[in-house]
Amino acid sequence: MKILDSKDLGKRIRERRKELQYTQAYLSEFTGFSVSFISDVENGKPTVEFEKTLRLMHVLGLDLLVEVRG
Repeated sequence: MKILDSKDLGKRIRERRKELQYTQAYLSEFTGFSVSFISDVENGKPTVEFEKTLRLMHVLGLDLLVEVRG
């Protein structure tokens, strides 16, 4: 999936969480991140902390790959 903005990333994170059948509350307990942080990420809030978002992705089994366009 090509990610063009924070909303795209949040959508993919939400999809993966649901694939794993995790609730936001469960993920919050497991990671130590607040439910509101997880919600902000999934809703594409552009000012969420990047490092925490990467750690959340890691827990969900998602990788970030950077490629040169073209």
